[in-house]
Amino acid sequence: MAGHGAPILTVDATGIRVAIVASSWHQRVMDGLVAGAQRALADAGVVDAPLVRVPGSFELPVACATLADKYDALVALGVVIRGGTPHFEYVCEAATMGLTEVSVRTRTPVGFGVLTCDDEQQALDRAGLEGSKEDKGYEAVVAALATVRALRMVRPVESPVY
Repeated sequence: MAGHGAPILTVDATGIRVAIVASSWHQRVMDGLVAGAQRALADAGVVDAPLVRVPGSFELPVACATLADKYDALVALGVVIRGGTPHFEYVCEAATMGLTEVSVRTRTPVGFGVLTCDDEQQALDRAGLEGSKEDKGYEAVVAALATVRALRMVRPVESPVY
């Protein structure tokens, strides 16, 4: 597990506008990731964060690109489980590179909560469900909110750089 060594971040995100974009594949895992993300938002003081569902992880970048100018941060949640074909590599790379490109191009932090796992048990272990070892939905929110706060320290919200 990669959970050891993770920073402990506490973020007051009152007034930060956030949307969650989540895929629909692997419903049990996704339910855990979404619940963890919503819990993190509530803990940070974020109210009224919409949840946008897309079919799969491949569709996360286009949805985030569409929403980036309306929110201070986005949280992308998905899961891709390795199968017997190269499909896994294509989807993982497309989602990762696409979300990175959205974040850099729009300068909107995107919390990366896309699980890329060898099997379903690895995904369940990271989904924030009862008995899970990690809560990647929660962690993705905290990372996005902490990044918003860090960037506001050097780039006040009143004078965005485009």
